[in-house]
Amino acid sequence: MTETFFGNFDLASLAIWLFWGFFAILIYYLQTENMREGYPLENDDGDPAANQGPFPVPTTPKTFKLMHGRGDVVLPGPDRQARTDLALKRTSATDGFPFEPTGNPLVDGVGPASWAARQDVPELDGKGHPKIMPMAGLPMFNVASGSDPRGMPVIAGDGVQVGTVKDMWIDEPEQMVRYIEIELDSGGTRLAPLPLARIWGGKVTIKTIFAEHFAEVPTTKSASQVTLLEEDKISAYYGGGVLYASQARLDPQL
Repeated sequence: MTETFFGNFDLASLAIWLFWGFFAILIYYLQTENMREGYPLENDDGDPAANQGPFPVPTTPKTFKLMHGRGDVVLPGPDRQARTDLALKRTSATDGFPFEPTGNPLVDGVGPASWAARQDVPELDGKGHPKIMPMAGLPMFNVASGSDPRGMPVIAGDGVQVGTVKDMWIDEPEQMVRYIEIELDSGGTRLAPLPLARIWGGKVTIKTIFAEHFAEVPTTKSASQVTLLEEDKISAYYGGGVLYASQARLDPQL
């Protein structure tokens, strides 16, 4: 009766082993929750991959409620952004090799010009208002410094003038310009991501695509809003031009 229960028990060892056990369970939980999207893994041809990894895909579905009444998402579930209209063909029978476009890659949206089937609705701010809008509809914004590109000519990657800058589209919560709106000399307007435009010397240069490509730049349904799907298609079109605008860009550079 003179010895206590923990007299010869290593409490420090118990504490560290409890910590390692809790940590292992936490890692397992976080990893399996992370696998609600993007799994099960697939091969290049879309068939399930033989090696799915050491952790199982969650079997109990979980429902996520989207903000501003945009419905629910149940995961795991079908990939809502997956595309099946890919104009591509294999360059090798073995997985891991690049695919080759079979049509116009800029229009088909494949390779570097690929886009995901995002929701065809505008991105909203925390109050449920569209984030990106033309500057003409935001009287509280003005160009405080630097060059105002509105009215400047737009020069394509082949040195041809394709139009003039009509407006800038502002990300209101972030207070930054996301797109410039181009009024084409051939008619109509198109958006172009500002990071791909160079404003210098009284003109705006977009080198990723050529004059012949501007007519097929994806358009917006609304004159004052751009949807998530439209943003993905527009950015992919210009970005894909870095490789696909001409055969010279596709050919080896050495």
